[in-house]
Amino acid sequence: MALTRWTTILLLVLITLSSISSLIQATDVNYCDKAYYDVKISGVEIKPYPVKRGKSATFSIAASTDKTISEGQLLIEVAYFGWYIHSETHDLCGETSCPATGDFVISHSQVLPGVTPPGSYTLKMTMTGGDGQKLTCVTFDFSVGWFAAAEAIADI
Repeated sequence: MALTRWTTILLLVLITLSSISSLIQATDVNYCDKAYYDVKISGVEIKPYPVKRGKSATFSIAASTDKTISEGQLLIEVAYFGWYIHSETHDLCGETSCPATGDFVISHSQVLPGVTPPGSYTLKMTMTGGDGQKLTCVTFDFSVGWFAAAEAIADI
């Protein structure tokens, strides 16, 4: 009888922890500074979460603006436990439909190599317009899982 009670408690704890881990995906987004930006970011969705090494991960960033954006760049910088490790630049219109106005989503998919270290990462995204004006700058954290995909391990 006592064993059944502990089994039930353990099961409830596991269900609670799995629910919390799915809520963690609703990443907190912080602006880089207190400047006024033409593009507002309302949230980030990361699938899968945590990100799996050797598998495709999609970052979808919900944004809105009163302006019409017909061209621009996204600068993405990544830090691992606070240490800068990578940056890349993308054409804004390759990551969302242009012209962008009102509510829109910036979506980027990428496969992390199977040897990507697990742990906590911070992504900084700076969006500039065609004229070089900074439209927004945000940071958010994400995690890379501890287990690499079997296919990625086989490729090493």
